[in-house]
Amino acid sequence: MTAPLLRLGTRGSRLALTQTGLVRDALARAVPALAAPDAIEIVAIKTTGDAIQDRPLSEAGGKGLFVKEIEEAMFSGRIDAAVHSMKDMPTEQPPGLVISAFLPREDTRDVLIAGEVRRIADLPRGAIVGTSALRRRALLLHRRPDLEIVTLRGNVETRLTKREAGVVQATILALAGLNRLGMAHVGTPIPEDEMLPAVGQGAVCIEARADDARTRGWLAAIDHAATSVCVSAEHAMLAVLDGSCRTPIAGHAVLTGDALHLRGLIARPDGSEVIFTERRGSAADAQAMGRDAGHELKRKGGPDFFAT
Repeated sequence: MTAPLLRLGTRGSRLALTQTGLVRDALARAVPALAAPDAIEIVAIKTTGDAIQDRPLSEAGGKGLFVKEIEEAMFSGRIDAAVHSMKDMPTEQPPGLVISAFLPREDTRDVLIAGEVRRIADLPRGAIVGTSALRRRALLLHRRPDLEIVTLRGNVETRLTKREAGVVQATILALAGLNRLGMAHVGTPIPEDEMLPAVGQGAVCIEARADDARTRGWLAAIDHAATSVCVSAEHAMLAVLDGSCRTPIAGHAVLTGDALHLRGLIARPDGSEVIFTERRGSAADAQAMGRDAGHELKRKGGPDFFAT
């Protein structure tokens, strides 16, 4: 059996494997050397984040829990590149690793899954809503402080099964993942002015070793520049705010031609206060815009806000 030319590491969930399949197919189309059926191998790796099911990830160390073991596999040479959901990524990569490409971004909105109920405003008073995301919890409580928010972890199928079993009356998932799984019909998208997406939501990135010129050259052939620009603005904002992984943060940038529009917010975990900002500028200023927005939010929130 011929050894694969490229080994792609990923989490073992159905969604992660589906996203990695999209990367494999894009590479096979763009790089003739990778077109053969056995040229690319997908390697599933169990992460710390997958193993924790009983509490919010913010209580176990926050961002990075879905990538640590995969990055270790890259350093050891077990895999050549890693496919991640960008919203799982820390604001900086370990020395020696770089994000080398993005797939075109999917729909960034969240989806309310609540049976016949299609709007947050229409949920029954005191309804139990399951989510493990601090951002979703805070923005739900900001609009509906009467709701009871409980921690709900697990993959897409697990969370849908728990809702159908009556463990919760509603849950919220990312539309991007549902679209990629062919399950967009299960809920109703939430307008972004009601629930601004997580930084990086809807984007799939591919990480590689900085010194692996061959792999990085292949990945460059599928990099979606517009997604890279938008995510760089969002992550620059997040990097300024990342002093507390317990502070709910949201951010979304849209590129139209060369015009970039960035919106960002921070919230108190109980939803009692939300601070919003936005920036408009050119793609070339994406990171500067993000940093500036982050500093404004940090200044407006003050040290007490981030100590909550």
